[in-house]
Amino acid sequence: MELFESASGNAYEPLASRMRPRTIDEFAGQGHILAEGRLLRRAIQLDQLSSLIFYGPPGTGKTTLARVIANTTKSIFTSLNAVLAGVKEIREIVAEAKDRRAFHDQKTILFVDEVHRWNKSQQDALLPWVENGTVIFIGATTQNPYFEVNPALVSRSRIFQLLPLTAADLTGIAESAIKDPIRGYGRFKVTIDPDALQHLIKIADGDARSVLNALELAVETTPKSFPPSPDESIHITLAVAEESIQKKALLYDRDGDYHYDTISAFIKSMRGSDPDATMYWLARMVAGGEDPKFIFRRMLIFACEDIGMADPNALVFLESAAATFERIGLPEGRFHLAHAALYCATAPKSNSVLGFFDALDLVEQEQKEEIPSHLKDGNRDREGFGHGKGYLYPHAYSDHWVAQQYLPGALKGRIFYHPGMIAFEKHIAETIMRRREAQLDAALPDAGPEILSYAVSGKGREKWLQRASGHLTEQAAEIRDRIFAMVKPARHDRILVCHAQKGLLLWEALRSTPEGAVTGIVHDAQDHEIILHYAEQLPDLLRPFLVIGDELSLDRAALDNAGAPGEYDHAAGRNVLAASRNAGQAVENILQLVSKKGTVTFADAIASESTLLSDIVSPVWKEGHHILKNAETALANNPLAPGFSLSSGKIPALFSACGAAVKESFCHYFSHTQVISKQMFERWFDTAAEAAGYGTFLKQTLSEKELFLALDKLREILMNREVAWKTAVFFIHTQKS
Repeated sequence: MELFESASGNAYEPLASRMRPRTIDEFAGQGHILAEGRLLRRAIQLDQLSSLIFYGPPGTGKTTLARVIANTTKSIFTSLNAVLAGVKEIREIVAEAKDRRAFHDQKTILFVDEVHRWNKSQQDALLPWVENGTVIFIGATTQNPYFEVNPALVSRSRIFQLLPLTAADLTGIAESAIKDPIRGYGRFKVTIDPDALQHLIKIADGDARSVLNALELAVETTPKSFPPSPDESIHITLAVAEESIQKKALLYDRDGDYHYDTISAFIKSMRGSDPDATMYWLARMVAGGEDPKFIFRRMLIFACEDIGMADPNALVFLESAAATFERIGLPEGRFHLAHAALYCATAPKSNSVLGFFDALDLVEQEQKEEIPSHLKDGNRDREGFGHGKGYLYPHAYSDHWVAQQYLPGALKGRIFYHPGMIAFEKHIAETIMRRREAQLDAALPDAGPEILSYAVSGKGREKWLQRASGHLTEQAAEIRDRIFAMVKPARHDRILVCHAQKGLLLWEALRSTPEGAVTGIVHDAQDHEIILHYAEQLPDLLRPFLVIGDELSLDRAALDNAGAPGEYDHAAGRNVLAASRNAGQAVENILQLVSKKGTVTFADAIASESTLLSDIVSPVWKEGHHILKNAETALANNPLAPGFSLSSGKIPALFSACGAAVKESFCHYFSHTQVISKQMFERWFDTAAEAAGYGTFLKQTLSEKELFLALDKLREILMNREVAWKTAVFFIHTQKS
């Protein structure tokens, strides 16, 4: 039977198989890759799949997801199990796929379950046909594909990691199985106590198959016979649940990914001086059957790599514990194993021994330096070549130390050993530093020419995203980087870029979320055309969604019209509030589109706290300073001049009023030299502008003659003048509560 062939009507089909989701809407969990708007969901719905690898522990839905794709796609869907199939079956499927594409212009999707079971030659047999598009490959594996799957196959596939299901996911799956009258037990009178269901979920440890198998056993063994009589009920208690799922199997493969991940967690816990975590990961390894010799070997390495000179006795202790374990063995030897691990976790730490590898890199990469003559062996050629002459014998001095140069002359002053400042090493650090100073002072003069080095630097061809955002000022780039440092988006997140302008934040959002979705709000058609020009160079599935409008008109209907997701994990923007006629309403509209616990991160230029024209004019024209100061005061209180009326004190209140919690906020001042151009002057003092500005204020407060004279004087003072300019930018990072 094919992997996805229907088994409807088979009385022996397990509950877990019967309850497999058939559509993407029935699929439980994995919202990080399948929620609305995420890349994988869109690809499945639009039938635009490329080669994929699903990676995750058992029971998380890898095969089920492939089944959903099989039910959705218009392509021919065929499947293999790597345990049973080999190169012969691959060739047969490829031959059929080539005919299908040549004669019917139809694509073929090949799903390979447990793909890590194939050896390298079997995986290589598939590679050319994936590369030329004969088949679209979908693989499923419980092992890390970066370790277990051919790198060439990995590089041509997009990898999606499936996570263990949450308690809420498993609860929904179990309840659905109990209520479903066709595939589950809805036609019987089944009740399950809350503590019984909780026990099944806890022991299942994120595995949907485990929950359903245990539920099936509990339901079908509780009545005297199954199916029960029509009036007989099935009541699952905690005792029944405990019988049906007595103990969870530890997921620990001594040769696989979990092996490496667990030993990594163990070492990092010891390095972080956390004895509790150290004991836990040690217990995970011992319970999973890890070889104690392997654990001792890693701790012996740790004694020098991470404890080192902070406690030189660590190596002695670890070696003694390992030797004692060899004599005693298991199970009593676990005391010595745990004792050694606790010693490592609680010992002071120093990795100063890594200085050796810096020296090794230098030796391997640079030219070999001549050994100083006074350090050479003088027993054979002292008289002929003077080898060994000038060497000072340390034991001939009171402290058994004397200042002299031991490194080659070209490397004098080079430092490889950086002593730590705690425990044993702390006591030798000051001595080492003082001796280095004395050695530099006593160093022999260079015997040869100075060693010169250079590096050729150049930029290769960058991808379109880098080109699109390449012409940025330092200030713009720093604002972008600060915003995304606060957002910290995950690869699968959905980001709403407000006031996207020409794409400063949009391109960075696309780079940061290759498996997510990005939507840009563009205020004018010109910016929209610029973004489209660059976006057209991307495949359809990877392009950003674009909405023309502003944040005041932003709602789910506008997003729906653009085909964009209706909910986002993050919203980010630059000068969103400074450009809005109603900043409070803009914040409210944006927060309505952000998911629960989602974030909004903005950077807004604060004109009233930046360099003001009144400050520039003040030293040369006192009356002009007074006129401009009045204009700036009026603008700061005018809602039609959002750039002036906004202040760093008002912004946090806008978010708090809409129920968002301010996580971080600060004002940063950028300084640069600015030449006031004719265009800038005319924009500032445009008396016909609809928006409030210097020009409209002066026109309202001065007579026609006064206005003419004032503008003439300001033009004389400001035009083409180079001034030191300060721009205040307020950064705020909030979370929806």
